[in-house]
Amino acid sequence: MAKARILIVEDDGDTAQMLRITFVEDGYSVTVVGRGSEVFDETRKSLPDLIILDILLPGMDGYEVCRQLRTTTRTSHIPIIFLTQKDARGDRLAGLELGADDYITKPFDLDELKLRSKNAISGHQRMNMTDPRTGLPAARLIEDQLRTLMSSDDWSYSELTIVNLQPFVEAYGFVAGDEVLRFVALTIGKAIDRFGSDDDFVGQAATDSFVIITHTEKTSQIIEEIHIQFEDTVNSHYNFLDSERGGIERPDGSVAPLMTLASGSVTHRDGPFSDIREITEAAADARRLGSS
Repeated sequence: MAKARILIVEDDGDTAQMLRITFVEDGYSVTVVGRGSEVFDETRKSLPDLIILDILLPGMDGYEVCRQLRTTTRTSHIPIIFLTQKDARGDRLAGLELGADDYITKPFDLDELKLRSKNAISGHQRMNMTDPRTGLPAARLIEDQLRTLMSSDDWSYSELTIVNLQPFVEAYGFVAGDEVLRFVALTIGKAIDRFGSDDDFVGQAATDSFVIITHTEKTSQIIEEIHIQFEDTVNSHYNFLDSERGGIERPDGSVAPLMTLASGSVTHRDGPFSDIREITEAAADARRLGSS
């Protein structure tokens, strides 16, 4: 299982270093930034499983960071814990009203912070909110987005599936497989950064399946860019022999092809759709037709 990722936003160097050491020792992958404005670049690189956020930051304060994270579709699901010296009741209520999951005041009990952080991450994953390998929204949040589509127009829903992922995992192991999933998630994020907007939604519907919901006319450019980047880079996940052979040799002598990416899209113009299942089935049909 991939390490859970924590983003710590703390401008006090001693506190930041102490938190980094503590969470790394507990098996987390930790990134630390000292300014609120840096949060958004970090979340574009990789979605964290938890953000521990100070309020009193240089430049953009923690309240504004939280507000922007919560009002941006791609980051609205990430658990946030405020960790701050602001201990007045009004400050706590203001933080919680912005959508923070928890509020801890300084000085704090380190063991309590660790427990609350663990519960925030596991709680989201247990409720099928996020995929633990990529940090992307999972089934429940995808369903919520699809229900929103039923009452809106000018949308596009795309499904992308990694073909031949299972033979790769069988040959190279689950850790290598998780790296492929994170590579695809990052590739999708970069394509949306280039052609889409922060309000576009990316989710992971299954181990080998991703979805994109956009409100843009640039869907075809987003999908094309993902395919180009995937095809240019996927061979780097194989050893030289498999890459040159064009596949993985099985014990019976057959060769499992290298991974490819299959995609299919539908828009509101392909409807009307009476329920969310019709949307996903139409996208799956388009994906199968495109890969046949």
